[in-house]
Parts: sequence; C-alpha cells; structure tokens
Amino acid sequence: MTEIAISGPARLPLGIGSIIGDTFSIFFRRFLAVTFIALIPNVIGILLSAWSVGLSAVVGMEKPDFSGIDTIPYTISMIVNVAVYAVATALLVQLAYDAKLQRPVRLGRYFGPAFSTALPVIVLSVAAMLLSILALVFLVVPGLWVMAVFSVTVPAVVIERVGFRGLGRSAELTKEYRWPIVVLALLSLLCQFAFGWGAQYLAAILGTVSGMLPAAVFYAVVAAVGTGLTGLPAALIYARLREIKEGVTVDQIAAVFD
Repeated sequence: MTEIAISGPARLPLGIGSIIGDTFSIFFRRFLAVTFIALIPNVIGILLSAWSVGLSAVVGMEKPDFSGIDTIPYTISMIVNVAVYAVATALLVQLAYDAKLQRPVRLGRYFGPAFSTALPVIVLSVAAMLLSILALVFLVVPGLWVMAVFSVTVPAVVIERVGFRGLGRSAELTKEYRWPIVVLALLSLLCQFAFGWGAQYLAAILGTVSGMLPAAVFYAVVAAVGTGLTGLPAALIYARLREIKEGVTVDQIAAVFD
C-alpha cells in the first residue's frame, strides 16, 4: 500500500531582497527626513558620550584607553550608543510605514509615540545587546542569532504598546524566521561599522585641520546617516512578520498613529 505524505502549507519567505530594496528606496527617497530624525538622538548621544569619555575620543581624535577603571566611561558610552540607536529606530518606524504607503513625512506625529515608549525601548534594547554579547562570549548560541530573536523589539513596543514585554513579543514574531533575519542583522552591523569607522576616521582628519567643533558636527551628521540607514530594516521586518503570521497589512499597522 502506497503511503501519501501530507504536508502543511509552505512557509512564506521573509523576503530578504525585498526588505533590503525597500530599505534603500525609503532611505534615498526620504533622505533628509531620515537623517534629520536620526540626527536628534545622535547629537544627544554624542553630548552624553563626550561627558563620559571626552569629545576627542568620541570623534576619533583620541584612542580609547581600556586599562583598569577607565573601561567604565567607555562602557557607559557604549550603552548610550545603544540607547541612541533604539530611540532613532523608534522614530524611524513610523516614517518607514508612511514612506511605504506613499504618504508625506509627518515629523510632528513621530516624536510623541517614540518618546512615550522611550523607557522600555531603551531598557530592552540594552538588555538585548547584553544578551547578544553574553551569547557571543560564552558561545552558547551565536550573538547574531540572539540579535535576530530580539530584532523587532522596538517596533513591537512602539506599535503595540507592549511595554517591557517587548522582548517576548519579538521572540514570538521572529520564531521560524531567525536565520533569514541573521543575514539582515549581519548586513546592518557591517553598515554600522562602516559608517562608524568612516565617521571617526574622517572626523579625526577634519579635527586636526579645522578644530574640534567642525569635526564633531561632521561626525554627528555621518553617524546620523548610518543610523538612519540601519534603523529602517527593523520596521520593515516587523511589518513583514505581522503580514505573514497575522495577516496584518502595513496600512493597518500605520493606523495606530492616526
């Protein structure tokens, strides 16, 4: 007797190519808005990091000293950078959906929802970063995989108002799609490294010629461009996962801001 294998419906793909394409499309079509939105938290982050480690270290004119207790200011600066990226992503979530729906930029409507959820967004983003580092150090699981698990925490908090349950919501949404998200996370990290290193390298050169203030301004702008580019994919991944798993469309997601 012949056995007939019965399989369930095929799992829909995440669509890495589409997410990358949409990211660059939104980034270039709304370049000024994306950069401006990312610039605000970046400037705040630079000021806080300058208070911790000094402005010359922030813009790359001074090499960091990781000996002894001096690691504490640089740890604070790293946490500040994570917080800046989280807040910038929270702001970019709404812009990404407006751009995808061909709506005009509505800057005034982006700040309220982002800042009202800033505390859980920052705390959970720092927690996810620490979990990723621990996973990488102790080789329990790859750090990038942990990043993928928690990759849509910020959109979940901003859109669904799940508060400190954001990590769990992200883990739920990313289940069965984490390895494709790892690819996107790796690309995002490479972009962040390229912009971060490039901003510091060029700002350090500019600083030796024109002084600290022009170097700091240049660094802030280039860092904002990098933050804008790498902050958009989280919103697009979240929207795609909601579409695949729950049948929710982008216009329905964006409706929470209307």
